[in-house]
Amino acid sequence: MAIDMSQFYQVFFEEAAEHLADMESLLVEVDIGRPDPEEMNAIFRAAHSIKGSSGTFGFNDMTEVTHVMETLLDMVRKEEAELTSDIVDACLDAGDVLRNLLAAHRGEGEANREAAADICERLEALCKAAGGSSMQEGQPAGQTSAAPAAAPDAAPAGRPRYQVEFMPTDAAGRDAEVMGNLHQALAELGALDVLENGDTGAARLIVETGAGREAIAGLVEFLAQDGSLSITPLEAPSADAEDEAYGFFDAEPPSSPEVDSADDANGAYGFFDAPAAQMDVGAAQIAQDDEDGKYGFFEAVQTPADGTEATNVTPFEKPTQARTEPSQPDRAKDKAAAPARGATKGGDSSIRVSVEKVDQMINLVGELVITQAMLQQSASEIDPVVFERLMAGLGQLERNTRDLQESVMSIRMMPISVVFSRFPRVVRDISRKLDKKVELKMSGENTELDKGLIERITDPLTHLIRNSLDHGIESPERRRAAGKPETGTITLNASHQSGYIIIEVGDDGAGLPRDKILAKAKERGLNVTDTMSDADVWQLIFEPGFSTADKITDVSGRGVGMDVVKRNIADMGGSVEIESMAGVGTRMTVRLPLTLAILDGMSVAVGKETYVLPLNYIIESLQPETAQIRTLSEFGHVIQVRGEFLPVIRMHEVFGVQNAETDFMKGLMIVVEASGTKVALFIDALLGQHQVVIKSLDTNFRRVQGISGATIMGDGQVALILDVSGVIAMSRGQTALAA
Repeated sequence: MAIDMSQFYQVFFEEAAEHLADMESLLVEVDIGRPDPEEMNAIFRAAHSIKGSSGTFGFNDMTEVTHVMETLLDMVRKEEAELTSDIVDACLDAGDVLRNLLAAHRGEGEANREAAADICERLEALCKAAGGSSMQEGQPAGQTSAAPAAAPDAAPAGRPRYQVEFMPTDAAGRDAEVMGNLHQALAELGALDVLENGDTGAARLIVETGAGREAIAGLVEFLAQDGSLSITPLEAPSADAEDEAYGFFDAEPPSSPEVDSADDANGAYGFFDAPAAQMDVGAAQIAQDDEDGKYGFFEAVQTPADGTEATNVTPFEKPTQARTEPSQPDRAKDKAAAPARGATKGGDSSIRVSVEKVDQMINLVGELVITQAMLQQSASEIDPVVFERLMAGLGQLERNTRDLQESVMSIRMMPISVVFSRFPRVVRDISRKLDKKVELKMSGENTELDKGLIERITDPLTHLIRNSLDHGIESPERRRAAGKPETGTITLNASHQSGYIIIEVGDDGAGLPRDKILAKAKERGLNVTDTMSDADVWQLIFEPGFSTADKITDVSGRGVGMDVVKRNIADMGGSVEIESMAGVGTRMTVRLPLTLAILDGMSVAVGKETYVLPLNYIIESLQPETAQIRTLSEFGHVIQVRGEFLPVIRMHEVFGVQNAETDFMKGLMIVVEASGTKVALFIDALLGQHQVVIKSLDTNFRRVQGISGATIMGDGQVALILDVSGVIAMSRGQTALAA
């Protein structure tokens, strides 16, 4: 019976992406002169895990790339080759290739097979230059050897034996092919005996292997129900030996002291059997060399007596049989100790939940918020003295609903380090391309943000950093001439502030050229004056097609990007502000809401229409007096508030609302601020403060300028949520037309 394997593929896609991210961050930060052994081991294990798990699902192109890469990394970590910038660059490029292949397997684009073949050849050349080879003699780069697995009775004696019991998932239990693949993968660790299922239907196996308990768990956990996996040692090595190896390496065979057990363990990394006692040193070294080329993914080759060679597998060809990689790589410096004896991943404190399920839960909580608001609206019409208990219950319901909403929303929150971790590589690559020396300093990586915003903020932040690298940071020569250190600094910081997340991108470069920006704006026919404030001048760089670059490069200079950055941030309900000082540097501050699902807002009346203003935009509300109102030909009406003249936006004119209040003395003014601009919105009345659920107009209707979404009020009516930045832009357009 065919089963849906998508759940298993999804786990692989997510974990492979995590391994690639870990590997890249470690490679970018590695000290080329004195690499940390633990970091090199972590990089190696990440590549090794990707290779094994990709082979499990038949993604042989990824297996080929990681096979050559891990061989090169193994030479470095065993100090058989010196770590160089060429090796780091090649491994980073290999990570890019693997991301492309991973995306292709997810159905997100086409795989670049030519790039995969090129990187294999490049890595192989580095292996040979270092005095080794990732392949067998005479075998082209990108090809690997395959041979039948060793028979169970050929396994060396004295290896640990484990009894494995687990309850298969419903999908795995119904598919004999899936269980067959598991049996084959376990057999490749050493020897396997399949026992009859237990009374409860649990699968029961005996595995003889030196790879350790975690290797077995790494294979079985994909197919076992949560908490059902039990791995019990039957003939375990001594406690001291297992503690020394942390469950990954074989204990040293007592009968072969002449063989360096440490080298064997390092070379095989715990996935291969110790040499048999009767093997001499030469035979042990040959076996070790063979294993170095396979790292536990390819089946052990039994050397035939007549010297015949094993057959080859064509590179980038989907294998006919799949298997699972034994282990997951440890996070560098995060794993303080090995798991306790008999421990499995069933005791983990976290589980994987699909985003769709979380979104469904958030939608249901949103509906609960709407229902609670409707009850509250109805309860406002009854006598609180007569219905005291009912009112108390509604108050408790409101508190519980808010607590539930906050708890559910926190499930979608992710640390912004998911985004920040990409930028060391960006800074490294672009600074080398521009021949500049740049240091990236990051802080606030644990600041949490809604997952939907995490996915959408990456591109805008990348462009801001590229802009700082190209236009902000000067060349080493210019920095020396200005009395600055040759190495420039880019800072990236995230923090929470009043229900918002604040992301700051700063540099200690030359600062923005005010005169040059104004001259370019005049050349483009923009309405600018020399008396404009710095804040207004800096906002000009967000105009479409605006650029002050003297020449176009592949990094920037085409005037395409900053306008998109501002538009994308505005679409997320955020804003971007700029501070700059000549010779000191520039700081760009991105302000985003923590979530896009629920917000606190103030409902206002304009005629018979109801609008919702997000509270975070509101500064104050006031009843205007005649002396405060002025009329200017350029701006229309302005109001003086605390010594500051603010443009007045008549909301009924912006949205064409009929029968609205037109007398300033009879309406209200709400002072708001968006994108560094303060204005006063003229409305009929304030209706009250509410927590509202945002419904997208793009999904249910179409995009409307000045409107960020809609919501259902407590009385069942639909109210539009205002996009304050859009309203200001609409008002300016109407003012320009009127002038």
